[in-house]
Amino acid sequence: MDHGRCFDEFKKARKIVVLTGAGVSTFSGIPDFRGPEGAFRRKWHGYDVEELLDSAFFERAPDVFYAYARENWYPMTFREPSIVHLTLAAMERHGMLDALYTQNIDLLHTRAGSRKVMELHGSFRTHRCLACGREFGLEPVREAVMRGDVPHCPACGGLIKPGVVFYGDPLDEELLHRAFRDFESADLVLVLGSSLTVAPVSSLPMAARVNGGTIIIVNEQPTDYDAVAGYRFRDLRFFCTALAARFPELAG
Repeated sequence: MDHGRCFDEFKKARKIVVLTGAGVSTFSGIPDFRGPEGAFRRKWHGYDVEELLDSAFFERAPDVFYAYARENWYPMTFREPSIVHLTLAAMERHGMLDALYTQNIDLLHTRAGSRKVMELHGSFRTHRCLACGREFGLEPVREAVMRGDVPHCPACGGLIKPGVVFYGDPLDEELLHRAFRDFESADLVLVLGSSLTVAPVSSLPMAARVNGGTIIIVNEQPTDYDAVAGYRFRDLRFFCTALAARFPELAG
């Protein structure tokens, strides 16, 4: 692999767009979903994780979901950003990143200092009452969940749901259209820590490829898009370290 040629792409690019997946948060101690030790390869008290994250299941058994979330979801909001999160935030500060789209719900890009973050699958940032629509921030809901409660709206008593896209929930169509426009107009796309298996987000990099953009994929496991990538790396830490060596302003 000619690393020099790969990093030359950053100097030539007029628009750089990034897509991140669960792999960028594994350095923060958050398991990925589809890797060898991923969340989807394990059961929780006999439940498949995909079942627990289904919208209909949530409404049917919110107590089970929130018991799972107390152990597996809300603790991730206390984690620290990884080298990948910090590198992307530095890229943004130095004008090397035009848009950052993430499949992650853990808010770590924002905690690292990124501002151009679009959360394609939602996040813990907001929660909403399913009855009256009132919105709540992370802290009061997290406090209730971590003490073992199922959060309900203090105004109407309705069930509160995280602002995360569950299975069975629609994606934000406006955000998705914006994403396709950004990828279509990008001449360099970074795919970091994503297996590129969840549609329609998985097709975003191809929007750049068909318009002449270059794709760089950094992911431990193979993806279905490796063959169309201009450059392919497996080690996220190595990639970020090498990028900082080429662009010293990103270090630190």
